[in-house]
Amino acid sequence: MDHLSALLLNLSLLGYVVGAAAGLLFLRRERLANVCAFGCGALAALTGVVSCITALASGAASVNGSVALLPSLVPYVQFTVRQDPLGTFFGLIVSLLGLALSIYSLGYARGFYGRKNVGVLGAFFNVLLLATTLVFLADNAFFFLMVWEIMALTAYCLVSFEHEHEETRNAGVLYFVMSHIGTGCIMLGFLLLFQASGSYGFDTFHDLGDRMPPGPRNAAFLLFLFGFGVKAGIVPLHIWLPAAHPVAPSNV
Repeated sequence: MDHLSALLLNLSLLGYVVGAAAGLLFLRRERLANVCAFGCGALAALTGVVSCITALASGAASVNGSVALLPSLVPYVQFTVRQDPLGTFFGLIVSLLGLALSIYSLGYARGFYGRKNVGVLGAFFNVLLLATTLVFLADNAFFFLMVWEIMALTAYCLVSFEHEHEETRNAGVLYFVMSHIGTGCIMLGFLLLFQASGSYGFDTFHDLGDRMPPGPRNAAFLLFLFGFGVKAGIVPLHIWLPAAHPVAPSNV
């Protein structure tokens, strides 16, 4: 990863953190919370767009260099990201959507003035974008699962934002349960890959299927199919979708 794209990526991630903090800081000043939280989200997403385009256009994504976001004191847990071509492509999609949704949210959130806390909505919104971006750029399975879980929890909080309605609460619980069943399957799949490779780094998983016995390989495939299929809403694992989508805020 070249210096410019890495710097822009770090600024983008930091922007989401600042946006979430601003939403919580101005909990009692809803207009200021709206502008600061979703404004920071828009700027962070724009910076992410430029970072991903720079990495793809310059060829830096093909170098596949990893960058540590935070120091780690725990074995196997490395907070590293890698702007490889596929991850950077999806990072670009998330950033483009985040930019459009953040701008839209500046007007949409006004509808909650006086009845819901806009600062909380903005905080969870920024954390969701942060975690989703890191899901595509995570360099190892441990870090992936951490940000995947943060993404699932913040999505649950956003789906349940208007929790005073029973329909919303039921939809949130259904999404939460299905999401964590899927996460459990993904964890088991990664454990099978770790058993075969001896590492949680995604670079060690390349061509691993050719070296795995048929039983564990097929089990890992089915676990990942079910685990990611729940999140993707693949039939018949989509039962949470018809309940969650109508009750979630439009920007979510």
